[in-house]
Amino acid sequence: MTELYSMTAHELAPLIETKQLSPVELMENMMSRVNQVEQEVNAYITILEEQALEQARHAEAEIMNGLYKGALHGIPIGIKDNYYTKGVRTTSGSKFFQDLTPDYTATVVKKLLCAGGIMTGKLNMHEFGGGLTNTNPFYGDVRNPWDLERTPGGSSGGSSAALAAGLSTLATGTDTFGSIRVPAALTGTYGLKPTYGLVSGYGVAPLAWSMDHPGPMARSVTDLALMLNHMVGYDHDDPGSIKAPSANYLKNLSKGVKGVKVGVPNFYLNNLDPEVKDAFQTAMSTFEQLGAEVKDISIPELNLSTYAGYLVTIGEGSGYHYSRLRNQPEDFASDVRIFFNTGTLTTTPQYVMAQQVRRALTDAFKKAFEDVDVIASPMTPYPAPRFQDHWVEQNLEIINDFMPFTAPAATTGIPSLAVPMGLSSNGLPLGLQLMSNHLTEKLLLQVGSAFENNSLASNPF
Repeated sequence: MTELYSMTAHELAPLIETKQLSPVELMENMMSRVNQVEQEVNAYITILEEQALEQARHAEAEIMNGLYKGALHGIPIGIKDNYYTKGVRTTSGSKFFQDLTPDYTATVVKKLLCAGGIMTGKLNMHEFGGGLTNTNPFYGDVRNPWDLERTPGGSSGGSSAALAAGLSTLATGTDTFGSIRVPAALTGTYGLKPTYGLVSGYGVAPLAWSMDHPGPMARSVTDLALMLNHMVGYDHDDPGSIKAPSANYLKNLSKGVKGVKVGVPNFYLNNLDPEVKDAFQTAMSTFEQLGAEVKDISIPELNLSTYAGYLVTIGEGSGYHYSRLRNQPEDFASDVRIFFNTGTLTTTPQYVMAQQVRRALTDAFKKAFEDVDVIASPMTPYPAPRFQDHWVEQNLEIINDFMPFTAPAATTGIPSLAVPMGLSSNGLPLGLQLMSNHLTEKLLLQVGSAFENNSLASNPF
């Protein structure tokens, strides 16, 4: 019998709706799992067991009285700890905010809870989102459930580890230069960085305002679509929020990919681990077998994406943290302090040039999407690395290695989806990245769902 903690939201929802499964039974099973495994994985900073069970009892009463709200009702959701939650400590993975208890809740969290979701706790993260390893000297490193000696990726490493280990059914993440997609790829889970502004960032602690993307993380494409249905919407409290046509992101998931054109830039095929390259070639063959057209394309401007993404992130991030960098530099994690201090050296001409590069990249993608529907690449150039003693240098090295794969979608604001594409010879997940034009999440999820149904990585537990 499949354990409840390992089931997806779309598998659990019909059982809850038809009263075959109580939200209380589900939450008790989930919290039992958390109590068994969390000490090894360290996915949470704050666990809300009593509060979650109380919410589950409330959800059960609503459902028994005929007040079923929909497919998120009674579903456990872990919230990344940079989403503000009223009355619940929100640290952003930092010593600075170790005692911060907000007096309001982030828009996205409000929407998920109003839809009936139950917050299981606040998930661990790389401090202030400033890294891709989820080493954290203040709250402990998050461990990859596939191999506890390896990183789960970051900065949403607590989210991805919780999903992979069965410590939450759904999770939220944020992505500025890969912080949803990298953790998903390294843990065999699923993550979506939506179009910039499609999901409100109000109440989410910033890393770089012009590149921050809140988004869903889950164990299936269907669950990503389910979450996205409730997360989108214009928010006047968020200056970056956009007004977009309403869409049901679940609608076309079974449509397949026949006739879909998948572009593969040659930029992404260099300096890959051989097993990643083989898995990617197999993935492209799978798309062709499913009826898609796979074609090689060239986007020369991709060579500039790391420069633009890194410069904008450190520039805006150091601006947000400037007073802390000047007055309390010793209270930052060493790697994050170096990361932000580099930003204080950024000149105005450099920042302006980075923005000009972003415009050139955006135009290049628009041109590419005139010929193809989706662009594919490996999500990371190699599987999850082992934690190193030189953890400060390791984080900076991994940022440098991964940003060519993550920065293009982040700097241009186009949607990007990470899905599993198999396992390495030593049993580590490998990730596939799919990108599409602005506001084409329905197509992106449709393509991702078709691939998911033909290429699955099993759960490590």
